[in-house]
Amino acid sequence: MNFAFFDQQPIGRVVGHRTPPPVGVPPTPESRAAFDTWARRRTRVPKGVIRYTDHDEMARDRERWQTDAIVDSLRKLG
Repeated sequence: MNFAFFDQQPIGRVVGHRTPPPVGVPPTPESRAAFDTWARRRTRVPKGVIRYTDHDEMARDRERWQTDAIVDSLRKLG
Protein backbone atom coordinates (compact mmCIF):
# COMPACT_ATOMS: atom_id res chain seq x y z
CA MET A 1 0.00 0.00 0.00
CA ASN A 2 1.41 3.34 -0.97
CA PHE A 3 0.12 6.34 0.87
CA ALA A 4 1.10 9.96 0.43
CA PHE A 5 1.60 10.18 4.19
CA PHE A 6 3.11 7.82 6.76
CA ASP A 7 0.57 5.73 8.63
CA GLN A 8 1.77 3.40 11.37
CA GLN A 9 -1.19 1.05 11.11
CA PRO A 10 -2.68 1.12 7.64
CA ILE A 11 -6.00 -0.64 7.22
CA GLY A 12 -5.44 -3.34 4.62
CA ARG A 13 -9.05 -4.22 3.96
CA VAL A 14 -12.53 -3.84 5.34
CA VAL A 15 -14.45 -6.99 6.14
CA GLY A 16 -18.18 -6.32 6.15
CA HIS A 17 -19.87 -3.07 6.96
CA ARG A 18 -23.02 -1.78 8.52
CA THR A 19 -25.54 0.02 6.42
CA PRO A 20 -27.69 2.58 8.20
CA PRO A 21 -31.44 2.12 7.88
CA PRO A 22 -33.25 4.37 5.44
CA VAL A 23 -34.42 7.70 6.78
CA GLY A 24 -37.95 7.55 8.16
CA VAL A 25 -37.95 3.79 8.81
CA PRO A 26 -38.54 2.97 12.50
CA PRO A 27 -36.14 0.61 14.24
CA THR A 28 -36.86 -3.10 14.35
CA PRO A 29 -38.56 -4.50 17.47
CA GLU A 30 -35.32 -6.28 18.41
CA SER A 31 -33.22 -3.12 18.27
CA ARG A 32 -35.91 -1.14 20.10
CA ALA A 33 -36.00 -3.78 22.87
CA ALA A 34 -32.19 -3.62 23.16
CA PHE A 35 -32.34 0.16 23.43
CA ASP A 36 -35.05 -0.04 26.10
CA THR A 37 -32.95 -2.37 28.26
CA TRP A 38 -30.09 0.15 28.20
CA ALA A 39 -32.47 3.04 28.93
CA ARG A 40 -33.76 1.34 32.08
CA ARG A 41 -30.33 0.95 33.63
CA ARG A 42 -29.66 3.19 36.57
CA THR A 43 -26.50 5.12 37.02
CA ARG A 44 -25.15 6.05 40.42
CA VAL A 45 -23.87 9.39 39.20
CA PRO A 46 -26.19 12.27 40.10
CA LYS A 47 -27.50 14.25 37.17
CA GLY A 48 -26.32 17.76 36.52
CA VAL A 49 -23.06 19.62 36.49
CA ILE A 50 -20.66 18.86 39.32
CA ARG A 51 -17.77 21.22 39.88
CA TYR A 52 -14.78 19.92 41.77
CA THR A 53 -11.93 21.82 43.33
CA ASP A 54 -9.36 19.17 42.40
CA HIS A 55 -8.94 15.78 40.72
CA ASP A 56 -8.76 13.92 44.01
CA GLU A 57 -12.24 15.05 44.98
CA MET A 58 -13.60 13.91 41.63
CA ALA A 59 -11.81 10.55 41.92
CA ARG A 60 -13.27 9.96 45.40
CA ASP A 61 -16.82 10.53 44.11
CA ARG A 62 -16.27 8.32 41.06
CA GLU A 63 -14.85 5.51 43.18
CA ARG A 64 -17.72 5.82 45.66
CA TRP A 65 -20.30 5.61 42.84
CA GLN A 66 -18.56 2.61 41.32
CA THR A 67 -18.35 0.85 44.70
CA ASP A 68 -22.06 1.49 45.33
CA ALA A 69 -22.91 0.03 41.92
CA ILE A 70 -20.81 -3.10 42.57
CA VAL A 71 -22.30 -3.61 46.05
CA ASP A 72 -25.85 -3.22 44.71
CA SER A 73 -25.25 -5.71 41.91
CA LEU A 74 -23.77 -8.23 44.37
CA ARG A 75 -26.78 -7.84 46.65
CA LYS A 76 -29.08 -8.62 43.74
CA LEU A 77 -27.14 -11.80 42.98
CA GLY A 78 -27.73 -13.24 46.36
